[in-house]
Amino acid sequence: MKFLTFDYGNQTYYGVKVKREESAWILPKLFEDFGGDAGYPKTLLEGISTYNTLDFQEIVRKLVEKADESGNADQYKAPFTDIEFLAPVTPPNNVIAFGRNYKKHAEELDNEVESLYVFTKAATSLVGDEAVIPDHREVTSALDYEGELGVVIGKRADRIESSMALDYIYGYTIINDITARDLQKEHLLPFLSKSLKGGCPMGPFIVTKDELPNPEQTSIVTKVNEEIRQDGSTSEMVLKLDELIAEVSKYVVLEPGDIIATGTPGGVGAGMTPPQFLKKGDEVRISINGIGTLTTYIGE
Repeated sequence: MKFLTFDYGNQTYYGVKVKREESAWILPKLFEDFGGDAGYPKTLLEGISTYNTLDFQEIVRKLVEKADESGNADQYKAPFTDIEFLAPVTPPNNVIAFGRNYKKHAEELDNEVESLYVFTKAATSLVGDEAVIPDHREVTSALDYEGELGVVIGKRADRIESSMALDYIYGYTIINDITARDLQKEHLLPFLSKSLKGGCPMGPFIVTKDELPNPEQTSIVTKVNEEIRQDGSTSEMVLKLDELIAEVSKYVVLEPGDIIATGTPGGVGAGMTPPQFLKKGDEVRISINGIGTLTTYIGE
């Protein structure tokens, strides 16, 4: 299933993509009319936190089936043309991100691959698909992109073994790790350079892990104004998904809905000769096979 969160008709909802349609089932409405429980999850985070992945999917599947059979299915759908995509989920913690997890990217920025480099991006930097974000020219002249696979945690993880780590995954999404390269060099820690307003586009969906059975063998392609900049594969990750999750859980208790950004392939603007940073009017499109495409526009 492909879950999403969105604004529609002056309200915020969460839903699941309608199969073979560019629209979303409005899950709160389905719960209200067909669920029979006033205590239904009001947000996607509540749904992830309350049920395990398979149980929640089965509940949603039955609700969709009832809506389809009601004869009024369209009143429970929101066409993509009429919605504003939001970040699918806001994590309980900040977004946890791994740097230097692709050898080519580390090398293009003259960094050591061997050193573990973990940072966070403020949850307030999250935006959804098709968002227009500031160019932040008042604080940076080196705004850059990074296309990444995002992992969504499905259950509490505290010092888990890598052999069990994949069981803790709820699903996957796309992240654009927007970075102010000059601030990243200037500051001792990367938090500010990575947490600018709009600095963490995410989405358009969270794809449940059954729909992406080979997350470590999928392509990541980033285009800026239709020019391919990044053309990589998750197979290039230095630390694999089980290692990433287990490593973080040694230090941080991961909660359902937490997001881990797994690193970016080579091809960022800072690594080009001369560097090609983002500017007003640019369009960035990140596509991951099996998930979709995340589009971000650079405004003022």
